[in-house]
Amino acid sequence: MLCADMVEVSWTDHAGRSHSAVALLEDISPSGACLQLDIRIPLGAAIRWESPKRKFSGAVRYCVYREIGFFVGVEFQPACKWSRKSYRPQHLLDLRRLAAHGKPR
Repeated sequence: MLCADMVEVSWTDHAGRSHSAVALLEDISPSGACLQLDIRIPLGAAIRWESPKRKFSGAVRYCVYREIGFFVGVEFQPACKWSRKSYRPQHLLDLRRLAAHGKPR
């Protein structure tokens, strides 16, 4: 699901130091999410953020720089799976539903 929402994320680096930053939530699925940040987050770092109904936590699986910032892939811990009931980002777009509406009948 493509989405857009601002979230404050916190992570712990490999040396045990805590960090935090504001991120743009780019997409989300039951197993993970993609965040856009101005700074790099190390691979494997434990990362977390909260929504009004749910706490999310996981591990950084990728961090790549693309023209406008760092895109960080997060794999959620098994107990933190996302659903629309647990958290609905400010803007949410289901591409499968959009593609289905665009097919000729």
